Amino acid sequence: MAIPKNKRRNCLFKKSCSHFVFEVTAQHGLVKGLQALQYRFKNCRPGAALFINPVTGQTEMILPGHNIISQQDIAQHLLLKYNGVAPKLIPQN
Repeated sequence: MAIPKNKRRNCLFKKSCSHFVFEVTAQHGLVKGLQALQYRFKNCRPGAALFINPVTGQTEMILPGHNIISQQDIAQHLLLKYNGVAPKLIPQN
């Protein structure tokens, strides 16, 4: 049974986890693929915060695992929601 689209969690990343892990595994092997899966699993949960980097002026995201990702890796739907006012927590559905 498929989960209705309006009930699915929205991904934080522009590239889905399955595509990301597949690409890393294909390019760098199984061990790196498993590390990529662990990284995504660890960071795919509520608690991410979008902010504008005062040095570069670019929108970035602090992930729950305390890593920072750049605007080109952030899902478009989150960038559209973000209005650029101070750091802001992005709720997960």
